[in-house]
Amino acid sequence: MSRKLREIHRRLTAAYGNIDSFLDYRSPFELLIGVILSAQTTDLQVNKVTPILFARFPTAAALAGAGRGEVEEIIKSTGFYRSKAAHIQGAAAELVQSFNGEVPQSMSALTTLPGVGRKSANVVRSHVFGLPAIIVDTHFGRVMRRLGVGQATAADALERELQTKIPEDLQSPLSMLVNKHGRVVCLARAPRCSTCVLKDLCDYTNKEPKVHAQLESPA
Repeated sequence: MSRKLREIHRRLTAAYGNIDSFLDYRSPFELLIGVILSAQTTDLQVNKVTPILFARFPTAAALAGAGRGEVEEIIKSTGFYRSKAAHIQGAAAELVQSFNGEVPQSMSALTTLPGVGRKSANVVRSHVFGLPAIIVDTHFGRVMRRLGVGQATAADALERELQTKIPEDLQSPLSMLVNKHGRVVCLARAPRCSTCVLKDLCDYTNKEPKVHAQLESPA
């Protein structure tokens, strides 16, 4: 499996280069808030609103003390803006109260913040702290199941399963590359198998159509 994973990494790196982040950010705080906002919307949409948000509220203390209505208005286009405003302001307040305004490093600390689950925490741990992290979103889960690398359908379960299979040095870069591949080639509907650089390594491509359904469960 390790050999297959390294070949997947090699081919995807050749196709996409090194990918740092899909979100624009200048600090750990900005990435954390951007990740919370990215739930159920596109990174492109988040990148449109965060420059406005951070120009007005550049620090955790400033965001925590902002008027809720103003925050909601700025982030409205990301969807679910009332709950997201509560989450980002709650997370900012917790940073101030418990972490001296700084983004913590540990999984246990990050997941105490409102709106931050394991996926969001892993994004921060990978991009900010350079730690091994398997970032499981819908795209990543779909591709890894189709490739036959993982089987679990729940995100947390898939992360645990893959921690035993993906070498630590590959976890973060492979997460980003696989995510990118899921966005542009290994689509949920009508995947572009004929042009896929991984098609000879893929269970989905090489199995009978009747088994495709079991590889389609969302992460």
